Amino acid sequence: MLLEEYKKRASLEEDWAPGWDAIDEVFQKLYADQEPAHYATEIHKRSLFGGEEFLDGFSIYQSSNGYKHLLTYGMTELYTNEESFGGEWSRWGYEMTIKLKADSIEDCLWAADMLSNLARYTYTKEKFFEPMQYVAGNGTSLHIGKESAITALLIVQDTEAEGTDTVHGRVDFLQLVGITQRELQVVKDDSRKVNLLIEKMRKIIRI
Repeated sequence: MLLEEYKKRASLEEDWAPGWDAIDEVFQKLYADQEPAHYATEIHKRSLFGGEEFLDGFSIYQSSNGYKHLLTYGMTELYTNEESFGGEWSRWGYEMTIKLKADSIEDCLWAADMLSNLARYTYTKEKFFEPMQYVAGNGTSLHIGKESAITALLIVQDTEAEGTDTVHGRVDFLQLVGITQRELQVVKDDSRKVNLLIEKMRKIIRI
């Protein structure tokens, strides 16, 4: 698409969100004919309006592998912005995902809050995430209010959702994978073991 075409469509369609559409297209290929549960953040709470929410919302899909697949919207350029047209990366260049063994949509909302906090960290500290990094946490269960051995996160490329090129630049999908304190210590001691840990987890729990 040329810039003039982009500007023309933007002027004709006030609600056009090319970045959002590109993300949806990727997940529609994974979950054909499935309408995800979508949660939008309240507009007055978004950072654009002085609030502390840096994401516009979340979608949650049901995988045939038995888990819920949660996706963020807001780490990339979702709406029309001429200054972002033709960029190398769409804003931060990625949206975040997480896969949860959960019985209901409501059981996933704690993770949505966690991803919202990670988005706030990136926007306020201007520090983005990359594959093979870890998020250490504070040594307690990531699921606040529920006992769990999962205390930290590994960041990998989503094992199913492939990155895509949009009118605003590249968008990848970074999957956050829960790990134990022991596993965290392993990768802290030797970063070369990250790939070994990921391969082991893929075989056991199909992340």
